[in-house]
Amino acid sequence: MVGLLVHAAAPEQAPTASREQVAAALAALAAAFKGHERRLASGAHGTIERAIAAYVPGVFRPVQEGAISPAKPGMHCPPDMGLAFGAVCVDRYEASLVERAADGTLLAHPPNQSLVSDHVYVARSIAGVIPQAYLSGAQALAACREAGKRLCAPVEWRAACGGSQGYAFPYGPDRVPGRCHDSGVNPMVTYHADSQARGWGPVELNDPRNIELDGTLAKTGGFPECVNDFGLYDMVGNLHEWTADPNGTFQGGYWLDTSLHGDGCAYRTIAHPFDYHDYSIGFRCCMDPELAPRAQSAMPE
Repeated sequence: MVGLLVHAAAPEQAPTASREQVAAALAALAAAFKGHERRLASGAHGTIERAIAAYVPGVFRPVQEGAISPAKPGMHCPPDMGLAFGAVCVDRYEASLVERAADGTLLAHPPNQSLVSDHVYVARSIAGVIPQAYLSGAQALAACREAGKRLCAPVEWRAACGGSQGYAFPYGPDRVPGRCHDSGVNPMVTYHADSQARGWGPVELNDPRNIELDGTLAKTGGFPECVNDFGLYDMVGNLHEWTADPNGTFQGGYWLDTSLHGDGCAYRTIAHPFDYHDYSIGFRCCMDPELAPRAQSAMPE
């Protein structure tokens, strides 16, 4: 990927602003677990907090974490979303797209094609399809809004990823290779080895062929053990996922990297602007939950 490279640093060697940023991220995340019993204490090995604290950007770049709303009893989400901490609805699957024509007709959109600026796209959360790559954070935000949803705040995304127990991975405290789509074929070496020495640019990184090889992008839910107890799939690996930080933050890693910028659910890239796009980045949507309707009581005869 192009752009400013941001590398991890030992916490004691990182810039003060980066250390403060990590502390702020942990403080924002704490709201999700307030009053919630966990098998592992906050910050213990295998928790999302430990994974976040272990990675401090070697170059500071601002991140707007957002906030997690307080949990409310009796809330529910649409069937294509899971309810995390009673506070936020999160798409079960990485998003695919349909295009809304001028007459309202919904048309299929190929997931390996970049989006056209004057077209309207609608996000979907469904199993068994290739999710959408090649889109910017701004385009992901617009597609979520067209679906009546919103892009997840960075802190909401991280909290949801680790499940109710706040693990470092959706499925538990320790990495299990292959449980998520966290390894595979590198299409850039296959198709663009001749330009690697000078550096891959937007043309190579947005080549539609990049997700067509076997061993590259997998279908949504294609790794059935890569799921947490909120029923959310593929939050680690497969595609990076945009969040609502307008500075440009995507999380979770993709099939060739789930550890370079943090481990598992703590993975975060902050080196690209919100209008950046390439073959490795997708998204999922969030929304505020609604109060579940009360069941109708039987009327006396």
